[in-house]
Amino acid sequence: MIGYVTLGTNDMDRAAKFYDELLAVIGAKRLMETDKFIMWSASPTTPALSVIKPFDGKPASVGNGVMVALMVKEPAQVDAVHAKALSLGAQDEGPAGPRGSTFYCGYFRDLDGNKFNVACML
Repeated sequence: MIGYVTLGTNDMDRAAKFYDELLAVIGAKRLMETDKFIMWSASPTTPALSVIKPFDGKPASVGNGVMVALMVKEPAQVDAVHAKALSLGAQDEGPAGPRGSTFYCGYFRDLDGNKFNVACML
């Protein structure tokens, strides 16, 4: 159902480097880009993540209560993405591990403060 999620950034070069490295862990690469927008996806027909300089020209800011969930296939991928995010300078918002008996996830904030959950079903 979700086509893509777009997050604002105030530093496109920094965001591009972060997401190029982070999303490569799950096989995603740049799908589209302009000087103000970059989109990553594993394929043209799967959900995507993008960063953009806000259209209104105002500084990008983090939405309170907003979180993006990246779904992967297995706990090892959760661990790898969470660890990669932290190694790239992301802030830990909750270690990777089981949450109940059927859900495995880890939380982090990207370099602009956007909150993410990388998760899989067990």
